[in-house]
Amino acid sequence: MKIKAVIVFLLITIHAQAQKTNLSIVFIGNSITQGKGGPNGFPPPTHAVDYLKGQKGVQEILFANLGKSGSTTLDWLPGTGKFFAKVTEAADSLYLKKDHQLLFSIKLGTNDSAILGPNGAPVSRDAYRKNMQTIITEVLKKYPDSKVIVHHPIWYSTNTYNSSKYLTEGLERLESYIPEIDNMISGYGISDPGRVFKGDTKAFKYFKKHYLQLLKPEKGQQGTFYLHPNEAGVVVLGKYWGKAIEKRIL
Repeated sequence: MKIKAVIVFLLITIHAQAQKTNLSIVFIGNSITQGKGGPNGFPPPTHAVDYLKGQKGVQEILFANLGKSGSTTLDWLPGTGKFFAKVTEAADSLYLKKDHQLLFSIKLGTNDSAILGPNGAPVSRDAYRKNMQTIITEVLKKYPDSKVIVHHPIWYSTNTYNSSKYLTEGLERLESYIPEIDNMISGYGISDPGRVFKGDTKAFKYFKKHYLQLLKPEKGQQGTFYLHPNEAGVVVLGKYWGKAIEKRIL
């Protein structure tokens, strides 16, 4: 009886291990993806991964944080952009892990929405969608069986004006990207079913409501503005991303 019990236990353990997922995640983004929120902080991708590691369906996670401060969708375009080579460099290595699900987590749009400053800004909603589709389609083609999750951008204050100019016009443009993201993902549901997913959609409103607690006060050309998460904010944002990945991918 004891031997049978041990065998049953081992079979259950093996089955449980088989049900778990290994992930390799490439995080693509701007300063919000890159930033630590403060000297003692860690960027949102780290907190997203920490959240996922605590979930029952995950066994191992490898990841690369490719967040680049000031970057727009133009900077990530394959062929002409500055940073797509970084994507392939990271993904080529992670793609070799055949027992891992390769996932691209994308959060872009803040710098595209600016009135003046970042590369190509202001980027119209149509151009934003076209650029995002170009990036995603190339990734899907280059890495068969990979998946992509696209997060909504987060809120910033209407007086945001550092070396780049955002203001109310910028925020309105940023909000116009959100339905473009959603419609684009719906389109991929037809052309590439099961490969492109909607990521976090809740952080925008949450950060707008709690910006004094979660965003850093920064001195700008139109007073103190709020754009980048602080050390508490990066934790919150990372968990939002992690929960979205858990919901859509696991």
